[in-house]
Amino acid sequence: MISEKAIIEEGAKIGKNVTIGPNVYISKDAIIGDNCVIMQGAVIDGKTIIGEGTKIFYNSVIGSIPQDMKFSGEDVELIIGKNNVIREFCLFNPGTKGGGGKTVIGDNNFFMGYVHVAHDCIIGNNCILANAATLAGHVELGDNVVIGGMSPVHQFVKIGDFAMIAGASAVNQDIPPYCLAEGNRAVLRGLNIVGLRRKLGREVVDILKKAYKELFQSGKPLQETALSLYENSNNDHIKNLAKFVLETKRGIPFR
Repeated sequence: MISEKAIIEEGAKIGKNVTIGPNVYISKDAIIGDNCVIMQGAVIDGKTIIGEGTKIFYNSVIGSIPQDMKFSGEDVELIIGKNNVIREFCLFNPGTKGGGGKTVIGDNNFFMGYVHVAHDCIIGNNCILANAATLAGHVELGDNVVIGGMSPVHQFVKIGDFAMIAGASAVNQDIPPYCLAEGNRAVLRGLNIVGLRRKLGREVVDILKKAYKELFQSGKPLQETALSLYENSNNDHIKNLAKFVLETKRGIPFR
């Protein structure tokens, strides 16, 4: 299961039933979980932990030092959860001292070719990043986020659960959960209706439609409206949406 042409430094921890192709490099500080597949030419560098069942395709570079001018060799790491798919030529970096020293990726995510996940990013579960989507440093994604191909996300931006970013959009402000954003610069275009119906059902969509209109189309002050929704709603999805708006640091691009 491990090619003789692979380079695995002494100290690397390799789980059970792991497949490692030719010309793969694995650093001494790497930990590879059970049932992982690492294909030809991939690099697993630095202190990188890869959860069981993850597949890393040809020529991806996982765990190389951050592309941050302030980085000076601190002890940092990249933590990847279970059952992720990382396609060809992806580049994932570990954290930096200024961001807590960790880049953390959850479970069951699908990263298409040429995706970049920069230092100190936090990614939830069940996300899909299409070809050449690019996350700058300190970006946070919730669960079930979809980012279209060729879309860059500015540093420190947060994207909430079930949000979708259309392809070739440039995101420089926070995108609330359940919403669809598109454009350069990306602005809210409504709810992620198709994704929400698939995952949460029509009843939840109808509830969120009312909250979306109240927040972003009523003309009322955004923060006051969000606070009212948060305090007066018993619905977890409404509270999640309102809380995100109340806590935004980069603002919401809804006008």
